[in-house]
Formats: sequence, structure tokens, C-alpha cells
Amino acid sequence: MQKSRTLFAAAVALLLVAGAFVLFSSLRPPSDTSPEAGFARDMGVHHGQAVEMSWLVYDRGTAPDVRNLAFDIINTQSSQRGRFSGWLEQWGLPENGGRRPMAWMVGHGHGGTVDAPAAMPGMATKEELARLKSLKGQEAEVLFLQLMIRHHQGGVDMAKGLLAVSDRDEVVRMAQKIVGGQSGEIKLMTDLLRHRGAAPLT
Repeated sequence: MQKSRTLFAAAVALLLVAGAFVLFSSLRPPSDTSPEAGFARDMGVHHGQAVEMSWLVYDRGTAPDVRNLAFDIINTQSSQRGRFSGWLEQWGLPENGGRRPMAWMVGHGHGGTVDAPAAMPGMATKEELARLKSLKGQEAEVLFLQLMIRHHQGGVDMAKGLLAVSDRDEVVRMAQKIVGGQSGEIKLMTDLLRHRGAAPLT
């Protein structure tokens, strides 16, 4: 009987130690070079361009369906940018790291062989943004939808990349939300393009 009690107590102690380790690991802030920090910084920049493009088309008196979409993107992604900044502040990390964009993906795959893209995927070029600023009406709507579909596809890829390498609860939940929300908006924008006789960029 005494031996059984001793074994039971040892098992309970082991479980408590394991639980404390898991809790400590989840509460410990990510490092400056962690995937979580890199994701927060890069996705903040990525969201910033989405908000910029959305304001451009919202301010040009476009059709209600595109204006409503642009307004939703502005609200959702501005709020998420605030979350990213809040995480970095909470973790005691600077808003801007010293690493190149997407460097957080290097070597963090399941086999340790993931390569980072040369730049954040889906970002519009300066020339594309300038062209969007120059257009009005349906021409602006079509280019906005084409650029935003590609932009969202890049955002989904970034979020899926984070999900492959992180188990930090708040970051994982945000990445899952981005995948679900932006995938749904890609379908909506593809339909809006089709109604305008256009197709996504290839």
C-alpha cells in the first residue's frame, strides 16, 4: 500500500512539473528572432498596405459592394495591426526588427528546411499603387480587386507558414482567423471581378 501511494505521489508530481513547464513555455515571451515576432512585424506591414489600397478605392466613389468590402478590410486589418503592435510591446520587442522580411521562416519547417520568400508575398509594387491612384470608377474597382486577391493570397500563405512553426496560442488563433477570413474574401472578390467581366491576375 505504501509503495502504491509513493508511486501515485511521484506520478502526480511528474504531471505537475510537466504542466508547469508547458505553462511557463507558453507564458515566456518570444525572442526577437522568433517566428512569432517576425510574423507580427511582417504581417503588420502587409496589413498596412491592404489598408492603404482599401482607402484608395473607398475614397473614389466606387460601387457599394466594393466600398463595403474596402471598409471591412480597413476595419479588420487595422484592428489586427493593433494586436500585432500590442504583442511586440508586451513581449518587450521593438516594432521594427533588424532582419529582412520573412526571415522568420528560414529553418523553421517541420524538417528545418523552409526557405523564406525573397519578399513578403502578395505585396503590390509602387507602380501598381500609382496606377491604382490614377484610376476611377470600374477601372479602379477591377484593379483593386485584382491586387487585393493577390495580396490576400500572400497573407494566407504567411499565416499558414506561421501555423507550421508555432504553437503559441494567441498567435496561432490570429493566424487561423486570417486564413479563414481572407480565404472567404478571396472568393467574394473573385465573384465581384467576374460580375465586372474580369479575372484575377495570373
